[in-house]
Amino acid sequence: MSFFETVFLAPFAHEFMLRALVAAVLVGAVCALLSCYLVLKGWALMGDAISHAVLPGIVLAYVAGLPLALGAFAAGLVCALGTGYLKENSRVKEDTVMGIVFSGMFALGLVLFVKVETDQHLNHILFGNILGVSWSDIRETSLIALPTIAIVLALRRDLLLYCFDPSHARAIGLPVRLLHFGLLILLALTIVASLKAVGIILVIAMLVAPGAVGLLLTHRFGHMLAVAAATAIGSSVLGTILSFHFDVATGPCIIVLQAFVFAAALAVSLLRTRTMTNQA
Repeated sequence: MSFFETVFLAPFAHEFMLRALVAAVLVGAVCALLSCYLVLKGWALMGDAISHAVLPGIVLAYVAGLPLALGAFAAGLVCALGTGYLKENSRVKEDTVMGIVFSGMFALGLVLFVKVETDQHLNHILFGNILGVSWSDIRETSLIALPTIAIVLALRRDLLLYCFDPSHARAIGLPVRLLHFGLLILLALTIVASLKAVGIILVIAMLVAPGAVGLLLTHRFGHMLAVAAATAIGSSVLGTILSFHFDVATGPCIIVLQAFVFAAALAVSLLRTRTMTNQA
């Protein structure tokens, strides 16, 4: 067996690794596209807030016998809309509101989780369990991720203008309020799609790192989307393979790779800036 077959193909002789790869690529693709808008809008903390806030929804959905994804989405939506309402109706700044809302909802989720008898493993909710996903889980993720990708691509120009200059977007007749809450809903959906792969804690890295890499390496938004997608999907594939060979957790391995890519992109960006300064 060749080196290529041993390293890159052998892991996928196991069906659980193949399922993990499909889930990782799906999650990486949808997170990459949305991360570009979050980075441009400065909404990294919003992704963190919603990802933590879904925990009480997951617990309550389990108690009610409903799909966990439905409870997670409902809780994420409550967090997003509640944050927007408090920001518009109080003097408290948005980052402060998000910190209060997501920490409060996350703490509520932990209290409920401890009090409710459940066979759900807290570590799997917090950090994901991508090696344990089933084809049914992948179908559920696809039903969320693929329409989200389609919507983001269809509205990419409107969302871009909203993120850069909401006043100009409003002046030319774009529905700014609808775009604002639409982006929050897409963010909540993306987090729900990512839960079983990387969990509540690590999803924020998936929603920030790819877009940050694209921002460092390119100056055109189309290229930024492409770089972010390549970063997320490439890290997902390579992280899944490396986790098999080194016997480490797959989700964290993917995130570590994205952090390395970001560090490399930052070094390239700084070197490019220094070179241009010297030439000037």
